[in-house]
Amino acid sequence: MSSEIRVLVVDDDALVRGALTMMLDGADGIRVAGEATDGDEVPALVDAHAPHVVLMDLRMPRVGGLAATKRLRERPDPPEVVVLTTFDSDENVLHALRAGASGFLLKDTPPAQIVEAVQRVAAGDPMLSPAVTRRLMEQAGADSSDRERAREALRELSEREYDVAVAIARGRSNAEIASEAYMSLSTVKAHVSHVLAKLDLENRTQIALLVHDAER
Repeated sequence: MSSEIRVLVVDDDALVRGALTMMLDGADGIRVAGEATDGDEVPALVDAHAPHVVLMDLRMPRVGGLAATKRLRERPDPPEVVVLTTFDSDENVLHALRAGASGFLLKDTPPAQIVEAVQRVAAGDPMLSPAVTRRLMEQAGADSSDRERAREALRELSEREYDVAVAIARGRSNAEIASEAYMSLSTVKAHVSHVLAKLDLENRTQIALLVHDAER
């Protein structure tokens, strides 16, 4: 990836798009490559601008963020997706995360945190806010079959890999896991890669959701 992070902003609210664009364009190393007013515009704009990160609203009139995220993540070498939500009113956030979104942002998130989220996601370290993740996951009950499937999947991991997966579910970054578990950062990254490969998952968010399902 080049040093400049290209972002595609997808939201049907012109005021939200404008605010996000102004804020992100003013951050060092970030450029808004394009704006979309609906999910059906995303594929063409991704082809045209090759963004590293897509900020995706969930509720749009023609093609919502959930469907757009699913379609985008099915493409070869897709950009990372961060969903935008009002949280309390959006019921499809979990579905978007399971579809491959790298994380989520509340629309009233402070600008500095939005910039940080874009930077972290572009670097392959999805933004998981422990407090918001906990609230979100409390709404996502898993039935017994989901729980057993999750537990069976986690049994494929080594003890260290399992510990890393649980730490990810608690919202820990790679650096925090390395410090708390007395491992090098490269070792943590290797464990994360092994967990993703063994469990056939796309990102850390899906690891967190799987651990959550197993613990319900």
